[in-house]
Amino acid sequence: MRISTGFDISASALTAQRLRMDVISSNIANAETTRGSFVNGKFEPYKRKLVVLEPTSQSFSNVLSKQMAQDGAAKGVRVARIQEDQTPSKLVYNPSHPDADENGYVNMPNVDVAKEMVDMISASRAYEANVTAINATKSMFVKALEIGK
Repeated sequence: MRISTGFDISASALTAQRLRMDVISSNIANAETTRGSFVNGKFEPYKRKLVVLEPTSQSFSNVLSKQMAQDGAAKGVRVARIQEDQTPSKLVYNPSHPDADENGYVNMPNVDVAKEMVDMISASRAYEANVTAINATKSMFVKALEIGK
């Protein structure tokens, strides 16, 4: 195992959580966007986006065998994809809205701002935890170097 493996793992998590926070910010910004995309000749509301994370090492057996061979298998996390949430859009009665249908209902995005804020707090706490891990690793390196003095 390399001495910088801890940095590599935390750095990959920092990158993934930063992208997650960016996507959540985009969801919040578009929570009222009724013209998110143009499909089949009509506008559809914005669809909530989700970040799917996966480990860079795919299976436990791969990780174990690489660790047993001292290959440094631990690589962290990566973004597998950004996908649209398939929950249906919300119908809101607002006959004065320019996108209202003949019955006065507007298709609103499937974004719940409260849920997005909870996700944002989760992502920022994960980010902070990885910054703490990097600082702890750095502190251990400094202490190890002081032993040699």
